[in-house]
Order: sequence, then structure tokens, then C-alpha cells
Amino acid sequence: MKKARILIIDDEEGIRNTFSAFLEKEGHAAATAPDYQRAFDALAAGPVDLVYLDIFLEGRYSGIEILKEMKERGYQCPVIMITGEPNIETAAASVRLGAFDYIPKPIKREVLVRVTEHALRHKSLLDDKTAVEYQKEQYRLYLEAVFRSVEDAIVTVDIDARIVQANDAFRKICGMGAREALGLQVQKIGSGCCRMCSEVLKEAIETGRSINEYRIECKRPDRAEQVVVLSASPLRDLGEKQIGAVMVMRDITRLSHLEKELQERHNFHNIIGRNRKMQEIYDLLENLRDIDTTVLVTGPSGTGKELVARAIHYNGLRAGNPFVVVNCSALAENLLESELFGHVKGAFTGAIKDKTGRFSLANRGTIFLDEIGDISPRIQLKLLRFLETKEFERVGDTASIKLDVQVITATNRDLRRSVAAGEFREDLYYRLKVVEIKLPPLAQRRDDIPLIVSHYVHEFNKRFKKHIRGVSASVEKLFMEYPWHGNIRELIHTLEHAFVVCKKPAIEPEDLPPEFREGLMPQESSRHPAPLEKNRIINALKLAGGNKAKAARALNVSRQTMYRKITEYGIPVSGDKV
Repeated sequence: MKKARILIIDDEEGIRNTFSAFLEKEGHAAATAPDYQRAFDALAAGPVDLVYLDIFLEGRYSGIEILKEMKERGYQCPVIMITGEPNIETAAASVRLGAFDYIPKPIKREVLVRVTEHALRHKSLLDDKTAVEYQKEQYRLYLEAVFRSVEDAIVTVDIDARIVQANDAFRKICGMGAREALGLQVQKIGSGCCRMCSEVLKEAIETGRSINEYRIECKRPDRAEQVVVLSASPLRDLGEKQIGAVMVMRDITRLSHLEKELQERHNFHNIIGRNRKMQEIYDLLENLRDIDTTVLVTGPSGTGKELVARAIHYNGLRAGNPFVVVNCSALAENLLESELFGHVKGAFTGAIKDKTGRFSLANRGTIFLDEIGDISPRIQLKLLRFLETKEFERVGDTASIKLDVQVITATNRDLRRSVAAGEFREDLYYRLKVVEIKLPPLAQRRDDIPLIVSHYVHEFNKRFKKHIRGVSASVEKLFMEYPWHGNIRELIHTLEHAFVVCKKPAIEPEDLPPEFREGLMPQESSRHPAPLEKNRIINALKLAGGNKAKAARALNVSRQTMYRKITEYGIPVSGDKV
């Protein structure tokens, strides 16, 4: 394959330099541009054989807009789109505008070389085809050269649509060898396929016009999902008499599968996951779009309950109105009541002026009550009354206030056990769980770990201004085996720590925090518990009334550590009570 001039358009200098180094090592000449203006300066400076173009560029123009402008100006070189956040809208838009292919970051060298070779082969085909159209007397020689060098199937037919010539790739697409097909009419080849290729050729012959990039699903019995793009042009002799047509058949089944994969929801309002359970949650969230009801979000700590609450709000009818968050375990009972419902001046010692409560701030919007299992019986009763009447009184006031607020609550406790133990009102429980969304722990959706890691690698690269390509294979294996008691929150913090200390192209095991490595080792303490530490935890839990979050704060440790120690020492709990 001839060496090519390749243009890399990306606003990240590291990407431009890396691509240039890889491509020049293959013998190609690489030019780079960070933005719209310098991209078209480079295109005007001389012929370009291939363009790599980032979809998301800083500045006024996106990669999609540059692609559109290139097509409008008549640039024919293949364009391969690069994206760090693949989604069906950008991918489909780039294909519609004529992009040859698109590949997601991070991009390995072997992938870059392979895609480059394939794109250059395709450009070679288009160049040769153009030469055929302009130099009719030599078209057979050009076709024979193309037949030997490309992976696309090429077929020439006479005026009656009988096959005159076909290359070896024809068998891969049509299931019939070139020798067997010679002399047959196109509509008679294949078995059980849609035979749309014959219609494309027929139109090219009858109208004398070219047909470009016509996409079909072959529906062959042995390759039911095969997707092919057809291009056909009429053939004329030296006297301009039409003598047949040529058809190029490109198998884009892989691209089609990629489109379908992108159509699966991997991200829903910042909730990341393609696991089957997450897809079911996405469906439920979509069903809640136009429904105004109370929702209870349950699941272990660190699974993203607040993200779900935000998704419900910003995907629904109240998206343009306030979203107010309250952590119910962070405040004492009297302070929480005032925080939620407000108070009037003089309602209690220290109430020196009127206070607007969080419910009032959330009017016409949504209030998210986290750790709802920790609220006292008095506040439970007041919340129940609001859910039933949409009215409440401020602390120290007798006048009722009527509001329009959607209530979403969350807990990592088993509220049914709290109800059975008499700690939580049963009528309130059923009021809160009109719709319940149960978030699975990360250990039950391990197939999402690579996707989550990829997302946060991209985010942390932007935040820390680094160019770490991801995690090494050994770290990925550790991540897939680790218990993740702290769930997604623990995974994010682990990655963030690694980004701070990592000085290599990829995160290695030594970059991970010590607690992570300890979590992978057998714990002697689980067989021989340390009595002093265990007793301190039990006493802290008793003083906190069984509230793990409060006990963790009293011991000056994280909630994640508290949960791990409770499990490690086998401390018995009932709900959140010792």
C-alpha cells in the first residue's frame, strides 16, 4: 500500500502527537490541526488521503460541523471520527454525513494501524473507480487491479445484468464464487436473500446514473444480520454507448452491530451501566417521566441513589424547577424538623428570625430525602400528613402551608424490618414506596465495571489534565475480583487516588490505595477479631442508637470503613440497630 498523507484534527495535543508518531512509524506523512481554521488550512496545503477527526472539539465548531463542511467543499478523502463518549446520535450523524468509520478512545496502536489500512484501501478503490469513470478505455485494467487489492466485493455486469466479472470478496457477501456466478443474471444469484442488489444495478443501467451508498440488509439464511452498502455506476464504451454497470459491495455488518450497541443505553442522566438490571431501571425511569408520584430508592451505600433521584427530576415534568437534597441522618430531630418545614421567629431558643424550610424551597419541584430510615416518629407523622394533604405547618406556627412538591426518598436500610420492629410507620412506608427502585450493589453488576472505569478515566484525565489511557490488564482483573463493599463510590475514589499518584501511561496495581490492596488479602482479624476495636464499634453504635453514619462520625472513620468493620467482626445488627 502506498504511503499516505494523513491529517489528524484533535484539540488534545497528546492525541495529535501520539497519532502522528504511530502513523509516521508506518511510513505515512502526518499533519495535525487543533481546530476548524487550521484544519482547512492543512487541507488546502496539499492532497490529503485520510482524516482522523475528533467529534468533540473545543471552540465554536464541532467535529461534525467540520465533516459537513468538508463534504460541502468536495473533499473526497475518507474521514474517521474519533470520540471519547460514543453515542448513537453523534455516530449516526457522522455516518449520515459520509464518515467512513468511527472509533472510540482510548485507541490502541494496532487498532489505529488496522483502521488506517482499511480506510486507505477503500480510498484506493474510490480513486481507481474515479479513474475508470474518466478513462473508459482502461477501465478493465483498473478493475483488475482493484479486484486484487481490496476487501470490498466488486461486480461488473452487461446491459442485461449478467455478471461479467467478480472478485474473490464476492463470495463472502453473496455466498457464491466468482466462477459460478459468471453469466448468471444478478437476480438469480444467492439463496433466500433480498436480492436488492439486482434492483440497484437495474436502476443504474436503466437510468444511466450512479447510485451511491445504498444500504441493505441481505437476510441471507446463513448470515441473517449481514448489512451491505451498495454503490453502482453505468459502464460505457469509447463511443459513450452504455454496455453495463459496475457495483461495489461493502460489508458494514460490524459497523451496524456497533450502531446497535450504541443504541443500548449505557448512560441515563449520568447513571452509567448497560447491565440487564440497569436497563430495567432505565425502563422504569422512563415510565416515571410523566408521572408525579412518590418514589423510594433503595440499595447499599454508594450505589448512586441520589443520581437516580436527579434522573427522575431532570427527566420529568419538574425539570425546570428546584431539586432540593436533604440528608436526614445529618441533623438532630429538632434541627431536621426546622430544616425540612421551616420555623417562625421565637419557635425555640435560637430562632431569632423566620426560616424557610426545604419543602418550601422545593415548591413546584422535587425534594430528595436521603437516609429516610433515620427520621424520628414525630417527623414521620408530619411527613405522612404532607404526603396525604400536601400541607404542613412551620415549627411554632399554626397556619397551614400548601405546596406542590414531588417527594423522592432513599435508604440503605431494610424499611420492612424497621416497620416490623416498630421503628418506622407502616402507613408512611407504603406511602413512600408507591414506586420502589432497587439499585443492585456493584458486585451484582460486575460487567459494568469496565464501562464505569472508562467513563471516569475520561473525566479524571480532564480534571487532572493527564493523558492516562486507562487501567492495566492486571488492575482490571483486580477490579473484577474486588468485593466493592463501598460500591461505585468506592470505585470512583479508588480511581481518583490512582490518578493522583500514577505517573505511567496506564494505572498499575502499585497506584491503588493501600486500603484496596488490603481488601484483596485474607484478613486474619476476621478469624481472630481485635476485641478492643470491636467493642469500640459496638459502643459507638449503641450511643448512636444503631445509626451507622452517626457512629462512623463519632469514631472519625468513613461510613464505608464502618460497614466493612461491622461485616469483618460479625457484629449483629437488626436494620441499623445493634
